[in-house]
Amino acid sequence: QVQLVESGGGLVQAGGSLRLSCAASRSIGSINAMGWYRQAPGKQRTLVAVIIRSGSTNYADSVKGRFTISRDNAKNTIYLQMNSLKPEDTAVYYCYADANVLAIRSWGQGTQVTVSS
Repeated sequence: QVQLVESGGGLVQAGGSLRLSCAASRSIGSINAMGWYRQAPGKQRTLVAVIIRSGSTNYADSVKGRFTISRDNAKNTIYLQMNSLKPEDTAVYYCYADANVLAIRSWGQGTQVTVSS
């Protein structure tokens, strides 16, 4: 498994921006997929964005055009740039990694993002 540590959450006003970081305990270049989920109070955890080994990305419809996922292999870190934030983006954001198709998914501890109106 991969140990993951998120950072960058906080309180921001609607329309503002935040950048989340997820640092991995080992090289991420060979990891099959990494990404972000979020979970709002009383709701299920849902996928926000994913980046696969080839560099291709995919996003939830609710964040397309506002969020960007990226990675820095040299720093073993992925990022989630969040722009034009809305109150409905308020949630705990979790980083995950699927080392390969057979691996048990690794999760970070989560970071709180709160968007005030």
